[in-house]
Amino acid sequence: MSSLGTSKGILEIAKFGVYVTVPIVLMYVYASNTDNTLHKFIGKGYATSRFELASKQSSSKLHFLVIMLQKSYVEYPKDTQKPPPPEELREMAREIARKRNNS
Repeated sequence: MSSLGTSKGILEIAKFGVYVTVPIVLMYVYASNTDNTLHKFIGKGYATSRFELASKQSSSKLHFLVIMLQKSYVEYPKDTQKPPPPEELREMAREIARKRNNS
């Protein structure tokens, strides 16, 4: 930092502070979102009663489950023939080596 100078060093420290504090603050606001404060802060419509909040949460959970069931994130390959055992592979390698030596 000494090569950057004092003003640029302070700027780098300030940027680092922003990079660290913004995610922490956002996680705190999102985690402590009991009264839908995040939606109020963003400016979107928010639930007026606990019943509406519960119904919105249950419908979002339902949508999430439907999406999870429709998507397969891990697709395994179809079963194919198993490779030959090591003994057969060694035998095949010996035959190939014999053919090369004879040629």
